Amino acid sequence: MDSLLKYINKPDDLRKLGIEQLGQVCAELREFIIDESSRNPGHFGASLGTVELTIALHYALQTPRDTIVWDVGHQAYGHKIITGRQSAFHTNRKLGGISGFPNPEESEYDSFAVGHSSTSVSVALGMAIAAKQNGDTNRQIVAVIGDGSLTGGMAFEALNHAGFAQANLLVILNDNNMAIDANVGALNQYLLDITTSKTYNKLKDETWNLLQKLSKFGPNALSVAQKFENAAKAIILKESNLFESLNFRYFGPVDGHDVFHLSRLIQDLSYIQGPKLLHIRTQKGKGFKPAEESQTTWHAPGKFDKITGKIHADSTPKPPRYQDVFGQTLVDLARQNSKVVGITPAMASGCSMIQLMEEFPERTFDVGIAEQHAVTLAAAMAKEGLVPFCNIYSTFMQRAYDQVIHDTALQKLPVIFCLDRAGLVGADGATHHGVFDIPFMRAIPHLTIASPLNEHELRDLMFTAHSSKKPFVIRYPRGRGQFIKPYTDMKQIAIGKGTCVVEGNDTALLTFGPIGNTAIAAGKYIRKTTNLTPAIYNMRFVKPLDTELLDTIFKSFAHIITIEDSVLTGGFGSAIIEYACGQGHLGKIYRMGIPDEFITHGTQEELYSLCKLDKDSIVEKVLSL
Repeated sequence: MDSLLKYINKPDDLRKLGIEQLGQVCAELREFIIDESSRNPGHFGASLGTVELTIALHYALQTPRDTIVWDVGHQAYGHKIITGRQSAFHTNRKLGGISGFPNPEESEYDSFAVGHSSTSVSVALGMAIAAKQNGDTNRQIVAVIGDGSLTGGMAFEALNHAGFAQANLLVILNDNNMAIDANVGALNQYLLDITTSKTYNKLKDETWNLLQKLSKFGPNALSVAQKFENAAKAIILKESNLFESLNFRYFGPVDGHDVFHLSRLIQDLSYIQGPKLLHIRTQKGKGFKPAEESQTTWHAPGKFDKITGKIHADSTPKPPRYQDVFGQTLVDLARQNSKVVGITPAMASGCSMIQLMEEFPERTFDVGIAEQHAVTLAAAMAKEGLVPFCNIYSTFMQRAYDQVIHDTALQKLPVIFCLDRAGLVGADGATHHGVFDIPFMRAIPHLTIASPLNEHELRDLMFTAHSSKKPFVIRYPRGRGQFIKPYTDMKQIAIGKGTCVVEGNDTALLTFGPIGNTAIAAGKYIRKTTNLTPAIYNMRFVKPLDTELLDTIFKSFAHIITIEDSVLTGGFGSAIIEYACGQGHLGKIYRMGIPDEFITHGTQEELYSLCKLDKDSIVEKVLSL
């Protein structure tokens, strides 16, 4: 059988096929994703689950005039492949290659840049309102949102507005009971009730048969049949439909892997004006048995054998990942102190809070993709005497800024914010780099802000924070620590105190966080190849600064270089210069950090080199002075 996928360079090519050929296209697209992802890792399971939906959408709609807004983008690999990027897909997430997320600069079929969740309904509503204002009443706007993303408050805000605005849009709820980890909460149970009610589903099937027969009579007939289904559903489930309560016309649930039914259904729904929600049931990892059976592991598994399903792993002993050190340390602290609790917005596995969840399930709270709620929940717990560790990726903490200010710092509540994935994260790119947290946290009164040089200091900082009675921020990177040896005992660190890790006479390198290890390596090279002896300081805290140590450094060195894996604007180096200016220090201070631009995707090593934060760049900077 000749391949169909290789001839599809754009959706127009797909729409030339007969509907009976779509099954073959889906099979080939799924195999293509498996084949490419086995060699070039990315977000795997989510895109396998949306193969049929992707084909149905582009077949039934006139994209790019009709618009598809993908939520997050984990589910959009199939979309990228059939919209002109099949030949370039081997460059996915690589430096200079295509992005792992939808990006309008890359393709006209990518309607909006996405990387953070729960934005799609807001985007689609804005576009639908604009289409109405522009008189483009026949244009179809579709938001594809997972049930995991629907836990984000922003999605509910948009649904509420869309029902009131009565804009013409279709929201497709891709319900697979998963985000990265299994979904939690009342909404998840509500959707489960709908999908498992045998009586309702029997009625639904009969109603859909009626809808198919009535569709030729136009939207009025469809509307009457839909009202009948809604009324019957309310009786059977003994409750009103959540989405209907928001003035959406609710359709479903339907099989999200039936490409023929989906294609016809999406086409039929285009005749109905106003806000509509199509509830489809899919399986994350569909078509690849290991991914179906272990969906969290196969969200982004790395390289794997597509035949055996074995994930490639290097057995060479390595230092632990920072996230695992956090997870184990949190368990250690929870064993010592019954007041310690953990809070995460749907990242229990990603941040390794799963360790606490397994040992102390009653003291671990996965709140779904809801960073704002996570922060205020933690603040209230702290107010009542608990010791909450709130772990949020640096890039996602941006979404809860007001809650850090208003609900936490203003009241001096001792929440411990652990910001995972600080710095450049690599292949996820601009939407995920954690490079803004130092400036936006440093501006907030009452916060203590620290970053460890290595994983042992991470344990010490967590131990220090948990007894400090202060709102405390600890940032640490994606990746591994420095030591293969077992975890150390925890000890108290004096808040606001740094340390000299390498004595020297010529230049002082002031570092904040694990980037200091790169400075140490650069210093060793300089000492080995020249007669220079740069001193290296691990400042540990950006707020409060170790002003006593800084005064000594200012008196002792003519050249000072600050080094940070954060944007330079308002960051660690800025804090040093602000203090130096206030003290009347006249010596030169040079800053190394992330420039004032959004950094692309690539490996962490490539990106640090690109930003001139690698060992060679630090050596070059020191020698230039």
